Amino acid sequence: MKNTKPKKSEFAYERKNFWKDAPVAEQKAAMDYAVDYKEFLNQAKTEREVAVWMEKLLKKHKFVDMHSKAGAKKVYSIFRGKTMAVAILGTEPLNKGFNMVAAHIDSPRIDLKQNPLYEDSNTKMTCMRTHYYGGIKKYQWVSTPLSLHGVIVKQDGSLLNISIGEKENEPVFVIPDLLPHLAAKEQYSKNLNEAIDASKLNLVFSGMMQPGGEEKEAAKAFVLQALNTAYGITEADFLSAELQLVPATKARDAGIDGSMVVGYGQDDRVCAYTGLTALLANQDTKPEKSMIVYLSDKEEVGSMGATGAQSIFIQDFVADLMAYKGEDNSSSNLRKAFINSHILSADVCAALNPNYPNVHEKENAVLFNYGIGVSKFTGSRGKSGCNDADAEFSAKVLKIFTAAGVFWQTGELGKVDEGGGGTIAYILANLGAQVIDCGVGIMGMHSLYELSSKADIYSTYKGYKAFLAN
Repeated sequence: MKNTKPKKSEFAYERKNFWKDAPVAEQKAAMDYAVDYKEFLNQAKTEREVAVWMEKLLKKHKFVDMHSKAGAKKVYSIFRGKTMAVAILGTEPLNKGFNMVAAHIDSPRIDLKQNPLYEDSNTKMTCMRTHYYGGIKKYQWVSTPLSLHGVIVKQDGSLLNISIGEKENEPVFVIPDLLPHLAAKEQYSKNLNEAIDASKLNLVFSGMMQPGGEEKEAAKAFVLQALNTAYGITEADFLSAELQLVPATKARDAGIDGSMVVGYGQDDRVCAYTGLTALLANQDTKPEKSMIVYLSDKEEVGSMGATGAQSIFIQDFVADLMAYKGEDNSSSNLRKAFINSHILSADVCAALNPNYPNVHEKENAVLFNYGIGVSKFTGSRGKSGCNDADAEFSAKVLKIFTAAGVFWQTGELGKVDEGGGGTIAYILANLGAQVIDCGVGIMGMHSLYELSSKADIYSTYKGYKAFLAN
């Protein structure tokens, strides 16, 4: 009997699965690309560590600090150790516009409070008070191994970098959860977002105490003595410190086929990594338009502050680039530079989770393995707080991806009125630039173990590379 199954219209849109339709060589490239990416995730778990890691990579590729050497074509600038921008200078004046990939390098975490150390009167153990940073599900952070990262400025002015819990021979830290046998009233009777009170996210830091003597707080005294011996610090040094608790686990391959990556901080370091490596892949070209990768801080808490995207840093960086090239960097000319520019707000998308499909509309959701996700808008409830890229720029970006053989798809954060969220897209668009959100789909976003597809990571790298060069 003749097959009468109807054929798909040649005029219809259908996204393509990378593992089904990509050439074998490209599939291998996607698997290989993830090797160094996982190592990056393991070595750079805070925004400061990302900046240090990336500066080393840039220097390896002969990029120079813009403020240290004149006449270079590959330059970068790091501001206060937490935000940075990198550029390959083009032949056209910057007031004709530039191509930018803009990601953020901070991730949800738990910070130590400024005065964290105390001795618990009930257990006679030393604990640390905390304050969570960004949108976390608090219950995910209890009874899991954590490492302590950050910086302490000692009283003599010297900077002490802290990283404890990453090496196999180092201790890890735990915020202990309540056992289920006693949780009926304290937790089970409450809503999920109230079951773990923020005031109870205190870290058990030490279980020993000062031997002998009449010390009033012998447990705390023991810790202070140990910290002074090991690091030369006193309790007062905590008052100005920046100390963060992050998962002590390593990024790993996930799935029986190893086609995915599971690890902390992929929102949004996956886009930061793909953005920077895409720029490096273009470094031997002679572009007309300057290519810029901007990596901001504080996105998870509103992009405010001196190192957030709402700060003056990125405008100042472009103005410095103009002066570096010998161009007029007046306020008017700087505004024209942004107005004529094309920017990808490189942030992760919410991929459809097979366990919770009802919060998405499948036809407008990002799926694993179908490539880089392009989101025309984010926001919530009536697109509130979004950028909403215009049709002309959206079409231009998709055309670039198609011409470069990039696997791509479009999507949104979730069903209308289901929730919402935002990125730095609107901040850059406020400067007059053409901006659209574009990045890797993630499952378990903001959790300790975010999941991503190697196909989508590689497709995002290819997409950023093509965009920067066009």
